[in-house]
Amino acid sequence: MAESAESPDTDAFDLITMGRVGVDVYPLQTGVPLPQVESFGKFLGGSPTNVAVAAARLGHSSAVITRTGADPFGTYVHQALKEFGVDDRWVTPVDAYPTPVTFCEIFPPDDFPLYFYRQPKAPDLEIRSGELDLGAVRRARVFWVTGTGLCAEPSRTATLAALEARAKSGVTVFDLDWRPVFWGDPAEARALYAEALRHVTVAVGNLDECEIATGMREPRACAEALLAAGVELAVVKQGPAGVLAVHRDGGSAEVPPVPVEVVNGLGAGDAFGGALCHGLLSGWELERTMRYANAAGAIVASRLACSAAMPTAAEVETVVGRG
Repeated sequence: MAESAESPDTDAFDLITMGRVGVDVYPLQTGVPLPQVESFGKFLGGSPTNVAVAAARLGHSSAVITRTGADPFGTYVHQALKEFGVDDRWVTPVDAYPTPVTFCEIFPPDDFPLYFYRQPKAPDLEIRSGELDLGAVRRARVFWVTGTGLCAEPSRTATLAALEARAKSGVTVFDLDWRPVFWGDPAEARALYAEALRHVTVAVGNLDECEIATGMREPRACAEALLAAGVELAVVKQGPAGVLAVHRDGGSAEVPPVPVEVVNGLGAGDAFGGALCHGLLSGWELERTMRYANAAGAIVASRLACSAAMPTAAEVETVVGRG
């Protein structure tokens, strides 16, 4: 990352995401337990990184703030980002820790266990506030952070510092991104989530994530609690029940999921996120944005990979057009 906290000559990106990155190593056979899998595919991974890829696939300029190990997988991250058209200027190495690897098992339609190899510590949790390009963060049309970025220092302080500097300019999204394996105490997460929610305009999460953030589980109550916490738009993903979006101005939309034969559901939420950014950047009304995001998520759920599976605008429009 740049030593200077400001880079006045940096162009304004449509989207900057901050947080987790790694390499997904996914079985090329579905329905097979991991000990019996014989072949794997290697893919760029990490939720905020996938969101940046999804937005780039939809035609937007995007960049990622994260860190990798100083190792061959770190080299692969840079290579993959460039191939996807995502700017990697704020992706820097950490000598002490390896680039994380994540394995999964694939048991469609709804069982996809994840195994995170992020010990002794993931480099993306070594993002430091003094190295952030806060000028670029402020200028981005959309800035996206995740709950995982709050689970350890110095990433926690850096994430909150970026949000404070951003000061709700443009669209600032908090992906609740609850991963219990990264936290010792859910109560600690709730307090930090509350702090982050004060600084963002959009909150996105599934029911488990919303419950961690708000203590509520009923979708409408979750949305109202997120609005009360300070956001302008609350997006509550309900799985088979679809998605609920509620805006502070009183507008709301609740749309069903797109029926699809699920191959791997792990990247659907990230595709949803990139498409959500696309709708917000395009100034669409709420229901159109939610239907578009649902369609993008469904397309990726029907494919094996995450980052490499992100759809083009034409592919999403085709699915939306089918109703």
